[in-house]
Amino acid sequence: MPYTLGIDYGTNSVRALIVDTSNGHELGSCVVEYPSGKQGILLDSRDHNVARQHPGDYLFGLEKSVLGAITEAKKNAAFSAKEIIGIGVDTTGSSPIPVDEKNVPLALDAKWKDNLAAQCWLWKDHTSWREAASITELAAQHRPQFIAKCGNTYSSEWWWSKIWRCLKSAPEVFDAAFSWVELCDYVPAVLAGVTDPRKVKRGICAAGHKALYSDEWSGLPDKEFLAMLDPKLADLRDRLYDKAHDATVSAGALGDEWAKKLGLTAGIPIAIGEFDVHYGAIGCGVDEGTLVKVIGTSTCDCAVVHADKTVADIPGICGIVPGAILPGYYGIEAGQSAVGDIFKWWVEGVCEGDGALHGRLTKEAAALKPGQSGLLALDWNNGNRTILVNPQLSGLILGQTLHTTRAEIYRALIEATAFGARAIIERIREYGVPINRVVCAGGIAEKNPMLMQIYADITGCTMQVAGSSQACALGSAISAAVLAGAHKNFADAEKAMSSLKPVTYSPIAENQKVYSDLYALYRQLHDAFGGVNKCADLSGVMKDLIRIKEAAHS
Repeated sequence: MPYTLGIDYGTNSVRALIVDTSNGHELGSCVVEYPSGKQGILLDSRDHNVARQHPGDYLFGLEKSVLGAITEAKKNAAFSAKEIIGIGVDTTGSSPIPVDEKNVPLALDAKWKDNLAAQCWLWKDHTSWREAASITELAAQHRPQFIAKCGNTYSSEWWWSKIWRCLKSAPEVFDAAFSWVELCDYVPAVLAGVTDPRKVKRGICAAGHKALYSDEWSGLPDKEFLAMLDPKLADLRDRLYDKAHDATVSAGALGDEWAKKLGLTAGIPIAIGEFDVHYGAIGCGVDEGTLVKVIGTSTCDCAVVHADKTVADIPGICGIVPGAILPGYYGIEAGQSAVGDIFKWWVEGVCEGDGALHGRLTKEAAALKPGQSGLLALDWNNGNRTILVNPQLSGLILGQTLHTTRAEIYRALIEATAFGARAIIERIREYGVPINRVVCAGGIAEKNPMLMQIYADITGCTMQVAGSSQACALGSAISAAVLAGAHKNFADAEKAMSSLKPVTYSPIAENQKVYSDLYALYRQLHDAFGGVNKCADLSGVMKDLIRIKEAAHS
């Protein structure tokens, strides 16, 4: 059987993965860190909401990672790069890039290379929170159907709010940009040699979840509505796209330029671009009844429901979009804006530690019983993505004493992210979407059994772990395999190429009982600080934490 290539653009790095299409065996991989900024992210010390990336890093990482993966794969004598029959690409998102008439990012021009507004506006950039609120308000008044499918709240992490923010804060950059392209659409277009942004094949994943696209209203929001935001956004619509596609459609064929750079065969198909976790869901073998959690710097949750069924609008989620993950299914997305980033902040930022300290704190935290620390935290250090959809919320640690330890806080932060995960699962189930199993992917899921057991105990769900440590890249490779004809459909490709690790984490009844009490307190804080219950009485929370703590010690 031939091979396919999956390319996964994460927050801090890009990885390439070469996969045997017959069984999902991974022959070669390579990870390349982005060279610009702080761990690949361009920041602004004056505004913690800024998070941009230099588009040149994407091209640098593309070439280096693919060549590195090929070099590793060549250690297998049977491998030949000429047997790679397709390419799939996944990226973070919404991460829009301002481009010129030739589809070249403005930041690659010397005039704009140091201008933060001319860079890629990374998914975790929250500078457009005001614009997002205005879009929500105007859509609720004039086009309620636009936001009904994305939880009734538009987010600062998404396409239109970021572009509108650029128009308002850096009009010279907006005026210089001929168009804007999502990162997950840009990279396939580069590989295919597309030099007109109007001809870039756009994926329904990014368009439907982040850009208010739907075939129900003939594509992107109408110009009349966009003009309510700003007439220049209405004019921009003509330079964007009319149609977005699911993974049955190719983004193009590999062009001569990049075929030569990478040592691949020109003309092989390139799968339509999707977000990392959407293709990651495919890499985990997603089907109806499965919730896939990719746990990384943030966490994204994905589920699918067959398209012949009716899915109710679910408040507070990131979208219900036909074909966004699997063709023939509704794709449902939710998530948390920070998970691994919170652990990193505590261990490396506050405690000034390294990987070794992560290990020590994990060992110490694992020795604690549920509730023993007397602590309770909110997982909002980077805002709340689901179910409150509010980037203006922040983290909280409650119950500290003069005896509180680093490990106790570390565990409380892990528990907080698990409480947030439970809130998402409960919201999705509340609206009739079945969740019969949870499959987790990402380095944290693989390397931290303590965290996985806490997640099982708090959510009440048995947790399984994806067989591949590179589920997103694998999902991209699976999509490429279907498109290239190695498998006749996604169901067959998932069965052949995806797997689960032989480990499960089942809820422990004794722990569940304690965590149910703690979760009730978490929801009191969640609803009070999140604005759901503005008359909340929190005077008993600290006392209840002490009661739970004393019971754990006794």
